[in-house]
Amino acid sequence: MKTFFGSIFIKKEKLQEAGIEHPIKLEYYKMINEDELVHGKNAKYGIKIIKTEYLEKDTKVEDKTIKYLSSNEQKINDILNILKENEVTPIGVQDVICDFSKSSLIL
Repeated sequence: MKTFFGSIFIKKEKLQEAGIEHPIKLEYYKMINEDELVHGKNAKYGIKIIKTEYLEKDTKVEDKTIKYLSSNEQKINDILNILKENEVTPIGVQDVICDFSKSSLIL
């Protein structure tokens, strides 16, 4: 099950620096492993990021799901806040999560 956490449009200045002239929206979701809840175990939480590029005559969607990051919901909320504030895209999220695990942000 996924619950909506938040969304943003990447800042126009950043897009222009990268030579991109169309809007890009990022959506962040908290994933909850329902199997764990059914069996009375502690829930395992993960994240999902969806990137939507609004091209002139089309839209392009890319997403990345990372399951089972932590059983601590507050830590997942903190991670999602950091990802959203820093406009992390699906392609970069794996590296960011690796950095978090090295810094003990994820347990």
